[in-house]
Amino acid sequence: MQVKTGRWARIATIGQAHWFFGNLYEAVVDVPRLTGDRSPGLLTPGSPARYFIPAAPATIASTALALTGSWHDGGDRRAIAAAAAGTAVATGITVHLVRSVNLPLLKEKPDQVRREELAKKWHRANLARLALLILVRFAFRRATAGRRR
Repeated sequence: MQVKTGRWARIATIGQAHWFFGNLYEAVVDVPRLTGDRSPGLLTPGSPARYFIPAAPATIASTALALTGSWHDGGDRRAIAAAAAGTAVATGITVHLVRSVNLPLLKEKPDQVRREELAKKWHRANLARLALLILVRFAFRRATAGRRR
């Protein structure tokens, strides 16, 4: 089966932009504190899960397919490895934050002190995730350059 690297790269680029700018927006408006103040529930209006859950599988899958296609087409192996590793680590950070911050804020009613601790934790990890997603973007672009069919 031949992988259409260009098509998957375009889809991945949109998904990666959604991931980066969605988390940047959440940082700017301080969604963890807003969520902790309201505790809307996991999938109710106001929950960040509602706008990330639909895009996450498509972003991860299209990134993997584009990188796999680029690997088979003889793309820059270091860039492919960097983009893949960065995507995996950013996904790991996201999973960690969902489990350790988002779920407690959305399902529990933590007191003000606990909400502040969770928000600080989220912001520190999110800053690392945003920086990593920038690096992923550059590596991904290099990894899929010239492979657009």
